Amino acid sequence: MATMTTFLSAAPRTLLPLLLLCSAASRTAGQGLTESLLLSLVHEVTGGAYEPPDRGVPLPQYDFVVVGAGTAGCALAARLTEVAGWSVLLVEAGGRENFAMDIPIVANMLQFSEANWKYRTQPSDKACLGMSGHRCNYPRGKVMGGSSVLNYMIYNRGHPNDYDNWERMGSEGWAFKDVLPYFKKLENMMVPELRGDSRWHHRDGPVSVSRLPWNTPLGKAFVDAGLERGMPLVDYNGAQQVGIAPLQVTLNNGSRWSSNRAYLSPLRGRNGPSAGRGVLHVLKRAQVTRVLIKNQEAEGVELVRGGRRFTVRARREVILAAGAINSPQLLMLSGIGPRQHLQDVGIPVVADLPVGYNLMDHVSAGAVIFLVNDTVSIRTERVTSSQKDLIDYFSHNTGPLTIPGGCESVAFLALDGNTSGWPDLELLFVSGSLTSDVTLKDGFGLDRKLYQQVFGRVEQLDSWMPLPMLLRPKSKGRVMLRDRNPLRKPLIFHNYFDHPEDLDTLVDGVLESIKMSNTRAFQRFGSRLHDTPIPACRHHGFGSRDYWRCHIRHFPFTIYHQSGTCRMGRRGDPLAVLDPRLRVQGVGRLRVVDASVMPMIPAAHTNAPTYMIAEKAADMIKEDNGVAPPARPSK
Repeated sequence: MATMTTFLSAAPRTLLPLLLLCSAASRTAGQGLTESLLLSLVHEVTGGAYEPPDRGVPLPQYDFVVVGAGTAGCALAARLTEVAGWSVLLVEAGGRENFAMDIPIVANMLQFSEANWKYRTQPSDKACLGMSGHRCNYPRGKVMGGSSVLNYMIYNRGHPNDYDNWERMGSEGWAFKDVLPYFKKLENMMVPELRGDSRWHHRDGPVSVSRLPWNTPLGKAFVDAGLERGMPLVDYNGAQQVGIAPLQVTLNNGSRWSSNRAYLSPLRGRNGPSAGRGVLHVLKRAQVTRVLIKNQEAEGVELVRGGRRFTVRARREVILAAGAINSPQLLMLSGIGPRQHLQDVGIPVVADLPVGYNLMDHVSAGAVIFLVNDTVSIRTERVTSSQKDLIDYFSHNTGPLTIPGGCESVAFLALDGNTSGWPDLELLFVSGSLTSDVTLKDGFGLDRKLYQQVFGRVEQLDSWMPLPMLLRPKSKGRVMLRDRNPLRKPLIFHNYFDHPEDLDTLVDGVLESIKMSNTRAFQRFGSRLHDTPIPACRHHGFGSRDYWRCHIRHFPFTIYHQSGTCRMGRRGDPLAVLDPRLRVQGVGRLRVVDASVMPMIPAAHTNAPTYMIAEKAADMIKEDNGVAPPARPSK
């Protein structure tokens, strides 16, 4: 019992009820959850076994300093240390990843932990009207693995037009024919029917991609509903994206497969000259406060850790991989950004560049829920009180705990009628809703009084929720400094629905969702739209287009795909921060490698494109530093 007490004291607070239930199950079931298994869980939670150890105190100088151990940073650091003789320091503001973070069903709960930066947008009179203070939450990963530890694990590359459009916009070398080999290089496709499709997929890459090991009846109904409506069943990472499919996810054996686990875990014990590799040092709970720049070249970084300030030099390059919020913040703190804004906050200007503009996100029409007559949805209290479900997960890697935040299936639609199959809307199926998990309303930041008015009477009922998601937004936001203090959070302006067309596309998405509910596949479960109106929208008439416009302005849910704030483009482009090789224009030995480089957000969940960017960047950095990159998978 002392061992279990240690285990529970080390676990994140949000998971204590789940872990206590695991303990109870082990004592009463007489199978599955044995004491030896519990001891292994203790090791996982307390030991951080996935990742390289913390360095403690950095060396004065490395060849490369990579800022941010997120999706891109872990991948990039691992690839750079393939070169024997190179040294890399990877700096992460958060702590270690642990076993409890990788249970898929609890994805939303991690937003309440220290693994989240807990950003919030600035108040708006156009959107987030149903959120506390008219501000939307923007969760971002502050942990080894970054947002690949907070996300819902959906693996989706996007459409060829996305990347061909990048090249047309001035990002030479980023057309689909150029990036497909990197998508394949990173992939370990584990879906049996797709593993042999060498045109589109690859085996043996670091990032495991699989199907969910378990589905609810509603998850299957969503796919059947799409087929009933004439949608094709597709591999949306293959020849055709428009259609319907069960999700492809970054899971391995039922557990989250983060960037940390994919790229850094294999390096434990294989680091440095004795392993024929470069040296990788990792510094955790250390926040970079600025890039040191002299004579228009990056020399290193300044960072703080545990109240101490360190300066670390870079012989070759400083690389920011801190994400679409933190990378622009760091550039501006270092004097790289819009001249007037930097002068307003008292920072000397090193380079006048449009840093922080072009903020994009895949916003969705949130809080549209459908009720059903059977206990076929995911409800947290039901899952965590079921000994069978707990044993299925901890002993057999299956069951409802393997479903990432309840997401199971997806449909891609081209509502604009384009003939190339370039989707502009996604319907993401969730086998539960706002009322199914006590943390969801706070995760999205809903006003509690409004939540009770609209959803209080159906909290105990089974339900499902589509998330109609805008894939090609026209509205663009901005990230700005609050002041010159590097430890204060930046200002985030989402600017949702500045373009009315974005709002109308989401209204179409709600109407498409209602059509899905009306199919025979869903009517087996008595699916029906929850029709309690939002008080401020009631005068429009529930169900009208104007009503749904009002509803969406109240409940726009981010899908956590912030991007574009350090966009790349051709040299001299006044809208571009970076050149196509991801180098900061006008400043030497400084690059950005993360989702902020995207000139336009792809019609994809951005985790897979961010991996691709890191893989391609690693080869470019090797080439620019005189090292021939290894052979890539064929196109």
